[in-house]
Amino acid sequence: MTPEIDEIFQAVKDRHGADSITRVEEMVYAKRQERHPLQKDAKWIMPGISQKPWHDPYEHPEIEPVVRAFEAGHGAIKQELAAAWSDRNSAFSDYEHYLTRQENWQALYLFRDGGPVESSAALVPTAYTILTREVVEQGKLCPLLESHFSTLLPGASIAPHCDLWNFSINLHLAIDIPEGCGITVAGETRQWQEGECLLFDYSFEHEAWNKGDRPRTCLLVDLWHPETTAPEREALVGLITEIRKLMG
Repeated sequence: MTPEIDEIFQAVKDRHGADSITRVEEMVYAKRQERHPLQKDAKWIMPGISQKPWHDPYEHPEIEPVVRAFEAGHGAIKQELAAAWSDRNSAFSDYEHYLTRQENWQALYLFRDGGPVESSAALVPTAYTILTREVVEQGKLCPLLESHFSTLLPGASIAPHCDLWNFSINLHLAIDIPEGCGITVAGETRQWQEGECLLFDYSFEHEAWNKGDRPRTCLLVDLWHPETTAPEREALVGLITEIRKLMG
């Protein structure tokens, strides 16, 4: 990599121990890691993380309180989101995935570019408060990524793709789900149930669609994968931040 990345890694090892980020170093410096065929297009696969596409949202002690808080707040979140959509539609924007930008995939961001989107606090206060209290302040959000309301318009689809890496995991709270919607991860298709969460590893190939007659909205939260450690997370933030600087 670069001397700057070497220095970042050494600083983490000085604080946490020489073996604290072995898996991160293996990911960066070793040859391409063995991976599941349906992770083939992911950029980074950190070794030692379970090759498990779908997760029970309640199975991880770190994530379970987040799931319960969002599910408990679903009613208020749905009402606030509906008002934001109808009254202040300009707050939504075309979703910009690292692979594409889609006009029929709209987003209202709560966390982006390493920090909270404070303008969203007044629009969707329940979701913003839960995200801040249960996720951001607890260090569970992967700050390299984001949290947003994801709205697929009728007829929209998201083509099969892998996201960038396996060291974060994607939580979906189903907000408003018409008939005819679904998501497939690693060949297994599931439907969102309003007020409930889905949790999956999006380094596996996945796709989604809305064949219904109204928008489909979920709240998406990019969490650290629960099988990563605090030193690894520190090193990963430094690594990806430095790479993004180099890429401009």
